[in-house]
Amino acid sequence: MVTGAAGQIGSELVPALRKVYGEDSVLATDICAPEGLIAQSGPFEILDATDEQSVGNTAMRYKADTIYHLAAILSATGEGDPHLAYKVNMGSLYSVLEVARQQGCAVFTPSSVAVFGASTPKDPTPQDTVMRPSTMYGVTKVAGELLSDYYYLKYGVDTRGVRYPGLISHGAPPGGGTTDWAVDIFFQAVEHGCYTCFLEADTRLDMMYMPDAIRAAIEIMEVDRSRLRHRNAYNVSAMQVDPATLAAEIRKHLPDFEISYAVDPIREAIAQSWPRRVDDTVARMEWGWTPEYDIVGMTADMIEEVSSRLSL
Repeated sequence: MVTGAAGQIGSELVPALRKVYGEDSVLATDICAPEGLIAQSGPFEILDATDEQSVGNTAMRYKADTIYHLAAILSATGEGDPHLAYKVNMGSLYSVLEVARQQGCAVFTPSSVAVFGASTPKDPTPQDTVMRPSTMYGVTKVAGELLSDYYYLKYGVDTRGVRYPGLISHGAPPGGGTTDWAVDIFFQAVEHGCYTCFLEADTRLDMMYMPDAIRAAIEIMEVDRSRLRHRNAYNVSAMQVDPATLAAEIRKHLPDFEISYAVDPIREAIAQSWPRRVDDTVARMEWGWTPEYDIVGMTADMIEEVSSRLSL
């Protein structure tokens, strides 16, 4: 069972899970019905993930054994309405964990590099370190890690998760995150040949291509639970990207591409508080994590995929 199935991660995780486990074995849910394959290739239910009773009834009706809980308000959107971000992010997680406790489900909950703050070492950021986020999104992710730990220690709920860096994907439009520029830049480059970025040219962040992010979510839920010590907060990394470097890589494929800058102080401040590079040694040791895409492979694939989408 997947909550937030129509979002950036869910729109690609659901098809991947259905490919592994069968179309009828993966229930997609979201607050409203999406278009496309998610609602057509397998079971789909409209679901408010903050409604514990509805989550419980749905999980029971479909006999869910694992919940991928993706429903959330992201960083930049959350700063526009922090009350809503707290209500959705914490309310939905509490509902899912309670249902998991009652029905014996395993739970995957993605955390984020947003848990870190200005006082955190930035290059590299250790697995276990200071977490003093400056955004409501980050606050809810820290609390989510701790709450997931609590449900494992107190009730034995099999909770697992990773701290995602910024995610780059062609499958869904940007969803209000600070790293949205790294998605939009490809669509603008292919369609218009230019892009105006809301971050400074040299603002470097840890990033990951979506196929690696999807694989991490599936792999961590498949590994023997006895191997896991840092259950709900594994640093995972793939590449380090700043706007100027990515623009240069895009120009290897689209030589006339131009980038300009109109810096958004809010998102720039958020980005400056996040790691430049996280240390994912623990994930590599405990469950064998390793990325498949670097900036070169990701850029080539993104341009091919975005070109195909826009031509359709």
